[in-house]
Amino acid sequence: MLKDEDFERVDLEATQTVDIQDFVDLDEIDPIFFYKPYYLEPQKGGDKAYVLLRDSLKQKKKVGIAKVVIKTREYLAGVKPEDGALVLELMHFADELIDAGTLHIPKKVEVGKRELNMATTLIDSMSAKWDPEKYHDDYREALMHVIERKVEAGGKEIEEKPKKAPKPTKVIDLVKVLQQSLEQTGSKKKTARGRHPQRHKKAA
Repeated sequence: MLKDEDFERVDLEATQTVDIQDFVDLDEIDPIFFYKPYYLEPQKGGDKAYVLLRDSLKQKKKVGIAKVVIKTREYLAGVKPEDGALVLELMHFADELIDAGTLHIPKKVEVGKRELNMATTLIDSMSAKWDPEKYHDDYREALMHVIERKVEAGGKEIEEKPKKAPKPTKVIDLVKVLQQSLEQTGSKKKTARGRHPQRHKKAA
C-alpha cells in the first residue's frame, strides 16, 4: 500500500519552464507519440527568442524534445512551430505505448479482387475535404442539454424514460457491410440528382 507521504517523496517541482533536451527531425517521430497540444506565448521581453526558435525549427524541420512539469507530474513534450506559433505537444513516454508486435494483427490474408474493389469504391464515394467544423462532440452536446434541463428544473432531479438495453453484438461480415454501404451511398446520390428542378419552356 502506498500512502500520501510516499507520493510526496517523488513530488516534482512545477518550475513553469520547458527544458529542451534534444532537437530531432519531425519525420522521425511516429505521430502516435503526440496526444495533447498547448499554444506557447512569449513572456514580456521574450519576443525575439520566441521568433528565433519558431523560425529556426521551421527552417530545419526539427522538433524540440523537452521535459515539462505540469502540476506535480513530469511530461515528455515536443516543441514545434505551427501556424505562426510555437506549440507544446505532450507526448507519451516509450514505455507507455503498446508494442504493435504483441497484438494479434493479421499479417497476410488472401483478399478477393471483387472485395478489394468494393472497399476502394466505398472509400472513393465517401471521400471529402477535411473540415473540422463538420464533426461534433455528441457526448458534450448531450451533457450540456442535461445541464440546461437541470437549470430549468431548478436543480431538481429529472425523470428519464428507461432506455432499452443494447442488443448483443454479433460477428460482422465486413464484405456484406461494404455492399450495403455502397448501395446506400448510391441511392443517396440518385435521390440528390432527382431533386434538381425541371426546366419549363416559356409559353409563346
